[in-house]
Amino acid sequence: MSDAVDPEEIERTRELAADADRVVVKAGTNSLTDAESNLDDDKLDKLVDDVADLLDHGKEVLLVSSAAIGAGRGRVDAETDTVEASQALSTVGQSHLMRRYTESFERYDRKVAQILVTQADLDDPERFTNFHNTVETLLDWGIVPIVNENDAVAIAEIQIGDNDMLSSSIAVGIEADLLVTLTDVDGVYTGNPKDDPDATKIEAVGSNYGAVQEIVAQSTTEEFGGITTKVEGARTANEHGIPAVIAGSAEPDVLARIAAGESVGTIFLPVNGAYDD
Repeated sequence: MSDAVDPEEIERTRELAADADRVVVKAGTNSLTDAESNLDDDKLDKLVDDVADLLDHGKEVLLVSSAAIGAGRGRVDAETDTVEASQALSTVGQSHLMRRYTESFERYDRKVAQILVTQADLDDPERFTNFHNTVETLLDWGIVPIVNENDAVAIAEIQIGDNDMLSSSIAVGIEADLLVTLTDVDGVYTGNPKDDPDATKIEAVGSNYGAVQEIVAQSTTEEFGGITTKVEGARTANEHGIPAVIAGSAEPDVLARIAAGESVGTIFLPVNGAYDD
């Protein structure tokens, strides 16, 4: 599958990713919660360690974080199998999630800020301008913006997507140089690696995008379906000249290795013309 992509273009995209000054990092729910869907402190600290690696390299980082619902689930003893319950859980969990992020980033003497948005906020020119101005100011101050969907008033990401398209829209809107999506699977595979022993990792996605789309559609299950929106989000970034990587959140030093130009996860190449100066 990856042999359909020019090796020189793959290497050039890795160099672009390594040279990125502004990075959007998206962490999915499974990258931050345990087997019972409760917030996992060790996973969160590991994510913060990885983000701190980028910050120490002088990069600007905006973190898009899921898991507010999971953080709430571990703190509320109630039936939680409806959309309405999930929305309520998110309001409980969001404050706990931000408390943990605040504590974890303080280990590196870093400050964080919370921003809750919906896709409608990003689509509305005036509201997006306000969002953009806030992000630029926070980054100028050296503060890490942590963005999540406002699940109390929007349900799209609860039902499908897990912030994948939101993070892509943000990367495009703030003119990021790189989008990294961290998940519990270390890249895009030719099948569902959780139940297909013959599934192999796809190294790069570029001119083979159509074939990758077909593979993902065929391998999609209820548990694995989230990869579809991750691939779509990466491609959207590519169409605006932004390289993207889908990688495993559990991989050691995952963001530092991307910043070093190493082969990590599945890399998505900017579309034709994106390299033009």
